[in-house]
Amino acid sequence: MSRLRVRPHLPEADGCVLDITPESAGWSHVGFKVCKLKPGQTVQGGEPDREACLVVLTGTTDIAVAGEAFHGIGSRQSLFDDIAPGAVYAPAGAAFTVTAVTEAEVAICTARGAPGRSARVIASGRMSREVRGQGGNQRFVRNILPETEPADSLLVVEVITPGGHWSSYPPHKHDRDTPEEESALEETYYHRLNPSQGFAFQRVYTDDRSLDETVSVEDGDVVMVPRGYHPVGAPYGYDLYYLNVMAGPKRTWIFRNDPAHDWIARRP
Repeated sequence: MSRLRVRPHLPEADGCVLDITPESAGWSHVGFKVCKLKPGQTVQGGEPDREACLVVLTGTTDIAVAGEAFHGIGSRQSLFDDIAPGAVYAPAGAAFTVTAVTEAEVAICTARGAPGRSARVIASGRMSREVRGQGGNQRFVRNILPETEPADSLLVVEVITPGGHWSSYPPHKHDRDTPEEESALEETYYHRLNPSQGFAFQRVYTDDRSLDETVSVEDGDVVMVPRGYHPVGAPYGYDLYYLNVMAGPKRTWIFRNDPAHDWIARRP
């Protein structure tokens, strides 16, 4: 099995089915956790030097951050509904509790941060929606926590790629801190498929091919992208959802297309 692919496991006591830490990933910034909660079930978190974006992927929750209560967060029944997720920002140093009102799937996205920011609901109206690409390269993007919104390190976005289409394409990368040209960001892809028995493919490769893996992903898998280009393909008949979490030394997303395939982006 690929060292970049992380498979879900049976739920733990707090409903956790995935838990990627900087230590387990072998990198410095991104943490990612997914919990599937039954009504009334809770998951807690919060670290002194890490901020969090709590994304209610499906279902409805109540969320408390440092004693401040946010009720009725989330309403989406399916990841493939054209509806924004519920989301709450929790600053570094703030303890948080997520309580499921209905059955709920929650992603806990974390990265380095410093105390001092305020907890807040991320309103759906602030999550811009984009259509990127054309033809078999078209996909639908929702910016949950983009760099235009306040945070220390985190960038969070979700994407739906229709069956038979490509995404994160032309292949691009963001692994060097080169001002105005490229930024250095670690990244996780949380993949879900509709219907759920499907599969998709993701390739992660560098210019010198010191890293070159093609990963077959199934519903619920995470692919870690420590560096390199990372295109995704969804086979015909299976729509692909993925949630991206990015973080690095600087909170800016500047990517570089693979020169061999950059011509695709310039097609009329």
